[in-house]
Amino acid sequence: MKTSWPRRSGWLAMTVLAFLTALLASRYFGRDPDDFLPEQRAVYLAHLTPLLLHIGGGVAATVLGPWQFLPRLRTRHPAVHRLIGRGYLLSVLVTGIGGLAMAPHGLYGPIAPLGFATLAVLLLGTTTAAFVTVRRGAVARHRVWMTRSYALIFAAVTFRLWVSLLPMAGVPFEQAYMSGAWTCSLINLLVADRLTARPTPRRSTREAEAGRAETRAA
Repeated sequence: MKTSWPRRSGWLAMTVLAFLTALLASRYFGRDPDDFLPEQRAVYLAHLTPLLLHIGGGVAATVLGPWQFLPRLRTRHPAVHRLIGRGYLLSVLVTGIGGLAMAPHGLYGPIAPLGFATLAVLLLGTTTAAFVTVRRGAVARHRVWMTRSYALIFAAVTFRLWVSLLPMAGVPFEQAYMSGAWTCSLINLLVADRLTARPTPRRSTREAEAGRAETRAA
């Protein structure tokens, strides 16, 4: 069964935005203070290890995530799907730990830091649920949790768009930053639940076949 054009276009847009965001974040590995957010430069230099853990894990998870949603990869190459999945799980663990370590040092406390800490906890929780469900053979639930997990990873993309576009509309950067720390996760989770709420009969048949292969690969 061929994937519909809206789904292909959505996947492509998601993947391009994910790769661009990952590329932008990768500049931190150069450890050039001029690349750091001016307001956070001293904090980043004082906490380079958790910062780079958070950035490194986030970059890897952002890039790996989209490939987990390709039905053909799941059905035709389940071993590759499983390998990517394991890399994604490890990346989420690393970025979650790094994020929790960096959250207390974030800008505009306590609102923004608490938002980012909540994001990290939700990310670790949804990804753990995705792992547990696939190990139990509950493939349909696994996909729901994986969608939620990547929606939270994709908050990195949504947040950057949020803090770039809102100031252009006249919203002070501080307000955009604080609201984005919470709103971007919520928006992405609402979209994820919308996408997983009502599978069509054709989609259900196709994914049932993929699920059997995925369970064998888990």
